[in-house]
Amino acid sequence: MTTTIETRHAVHYTQSEKMTGAELRQNFMIETLFAAGELNAAYTHYDRMLVAGAMPTTSALSVGADLAKTVGTEYLLERRELGLINVGGKGKVVADGTTYELDFQDGLYLGMGVREISFESDDASQPAKFYINSAPAHTTFPSRIIRKADAIENHLGDQLTCNKRKLYQYIHPKVLPTCQLLMGLTRLEPGSVWNTMPAHLHDRRMEAYLYFEIPQDAFVVHLMGRPEATGHLIMRNEQAVLSPPWSIHCGSGTNAYAFIWSMAGDNQSFTDMDFVPMQDLK
Repeated sequence: MTTTIETRHAVHYTQSEKMTGAELRQNFMIETLFAAGELNAAYTHYDRMLVAGAMPTTSALSVGADLAKTVGTEYLLERRELGLINVGGKGKVVADGTTYELDFQDGLYLGMGVREISFESDDASQPAKFYINSAPAHTTFPSRIIRKADAIENHLGDQLTCNKRKLYQYIHPKVLPTCQLLMGLTRLEPGSVWNTMPAHLHDRRMEAYLYFEIPQDAFVVHLMGRPEATGHLIMRNEQAVLSPPWSIHCGSGTNAYAFIWSMAGDNQSFTDMDFVPMQDLK
């Protein structure tokens, strides 16, 4: 198996506003998360969030000592918790001998203290794609599967404003207890393209987006930066973006798509958002 790990250092907005498009991509995008037979990870200095993608094929992929070394512990979840959602074919996660069978759009939470983690696909020709987030933890909560039916379903937006969508809260205090990690999935309805508007900030928490179900000839324009000095990133299928606490995060696609959002930081209140009036965006 191949494991690739990179580190993303925190960037101040005064630095980002001087960056070229290529530099913005280098600092805020994760362009390759899923590759056959690989586990790819980015350790970020935004609330110490770890963002990773595992795509097992003919053999299992294991979380090894290299990831533990990156976070400075004996094993990855010694002082961390982990959440994931499967955006590929059927697969399984084996954690300390317990097997969790995961279909498309099933999620999994692993609590602090789980030592051994591996990922497998049921069919190598239709591999699972496990999108993984891990954040520091202070106590242990029970590990469990979160099926799509278990998630809290929210109906948001309107067709008239091109942002009608369903938001599913998977890792959320009303679903299961965690230390700080929040995670969910949003799917836009056909004909809708905006993933949120008005834009918002939450200076107390970072956020990461994984965009997926984007056709090969399509893309999403992800808006970022301070409201008075916005920038943008062109996002393709199964690419992720890091959103610092000082940055808005919203976007519009050339057609409908889906994305997974995750947060870590000071609190677990999903509604803790500072909305930006439309006329203030520049």
